[in-house]
Amino acid sequence: MIFPRASGILLHLTSLPGQFGIGDLGAEARKFVDFLVASGQSLWQILPLGPTGYGDSPYQSLSAFAGNTLLISPAQLLADGLLAAEDIPPIGFPQARVDFGRVIAFKRMILERAFARFREKPFGFREEFERFCEWAASWLDDYALFRALKEAHGEAPWNLWDKAFARRQELAQARAQLRERIEAHKFHQFLFFKQWLELKSYCSERGVKIIGDVPLFVAYDSADVWANPHLFKLNENGAPKVVAGVPPDYFSATGQLWGNPIYDWDRLKSEGFHWWIERVRWTLQLVDIVRLDHFRGFVACWEVPGEDKTAERGRWVEAPGNELLSALTEELGQLPFIAEDLGFITTDVIALRDHFGFPGMRILQYAFGGDSRDQNLPHNYPRNAVVYTGTHDNDTVIGWFNGRVGVDSTRDAEQIERERRFCMKYLNTDGREINWDFIRAAFASVADLAIVPLQDVLGLGSEARMNLPASAEGNWSWRYTPDSLTEEHSRRLRELSELYGRSVGTV
Repeated sequence: MIFPRASGILLHLTSLPGQFGIGDLGAEARKFVDFLVASGQSLWQILPLGPTGYGDSPYQSLSAFAGNTLLISPAQLLADGLLAAEDIPPIGFPQARVDFGRVIAFKRMILERAFARFREKPFGFREEFERFCEWAASWLDDYALFRALKEAHGEAPWNLWDKAFARRQELAQARAQLRERIEAHKFHQFLFFKQWLELKSYCSERGVKIIGDVPLFVAYDSADVWANPHLFKLNENGAPKVVAGVPPDYFSATGQLWGNPIYDWDRLKSEGFHWWIERVRWTLQLVDIVRLDHFRGFVACWEVPGEDKTAERGRWVEAPGNELLSALTEELGQLPFIAEDLGFITTDVIALRDHFGFPGMRILQYAFGGDSRDQNLPHNYPRNAVVYTGTHDNDTVIGWFNGRVGVDSTRDAEQIERERRFCMKYLNTDGREINWDFIRAAFASVADLAIVPLQDVLGLGSEARMNLPASAEGNWSWRYTPDSLTEEHSRRLRELSELYGRSVGTV
């Protein structure tokens, strides 16, 4: 799909400011949309919206369909009459980082109080709640039961539950015993999607399109795998035969072991790819454009033996990407997809991407390690592409430019310095505002879409990095503070978007 020329900002919702310890779907989200509009930006890219599990990663979600209830705005619940002022205790959360442990406990308490008030007096929400349950019925029943059973088993992964429940036996009994908890989880999802769709409408009314993120794989400990074990390569005991990852690369000398189960593509194909079609259909009701994470996995997946501790012993196993994407197109029409075609990319991956007309990604931080033929250099871009100064997996531009040996790559001091020299020569800069040099280069390029992480607009260093792949500590927690966005940031973005034909309203 060819997208009109435009630009925007990459910022996950958790990184919004606010008093409740984590970004949410309330007033600050709308203020950020207003900032985008004032800055001439028409795209807001986010990370996956699903409920996070182990490691707080949006890429290890408890469901490919459900919403992350940590993002529900307590202030909006208060305005809707589902909370009273005394229901929200004064808690001093840190402003610059998310303390997930404290936030999870706080939000759980808030949501349970809202559910109790709803049960006492529906406040006119009963019919709306029932309509939501009908709308989301294809996944909501399984998800709510999964979460209720997970609670009953001390939040243990589903393969450690009582055998009958792990294997989806005696579920009628479970539904009867856990009726109230099932309804609670359905209600929490109702609150999330109510607030999300209100925010999406706010964006649409102002000409801002949302780019969502669909990971190729799902988490093992998820409602998706528990409810559909036949769609994954699992052993008889439910353990993964093989798990996903990538071979040794820029980020890790031993590869990245993601641990996600691999699809049984033959079974999915025999069912007409129904699960995937419903997943994408649902996602396209929530966002305007979809970034397909790990696009090369639609051609072949790096399958690692389930018991391995690193990704080194994996092998490439073919996947039916052409058949899957054809089925999606036939069922859903033209697909507004962006292909995350980074990493080890072969000609068959490029052929699949181009056959369906999906724009690929170009990362400026990757552009200066080779020579003038590097495909990440702006003079080599095709129009049907999305250029990023960096992604959520990269250091900030300033962090990259300053260089840190061995932090997230195999770069040594000599290579860092060589890339810095090439970068400054190519961009004709002394490096004093390297973040804005990168933004200008991205916006000036012929790539139809240009996306900049907010950290690069703000000129922040490595302390503001969102994620360090192949690590498990300190990720996903960065937030900006309420006074971070200034008129000067807005003016500079607006001038560049107007100068290079990416003004708001062109998407």
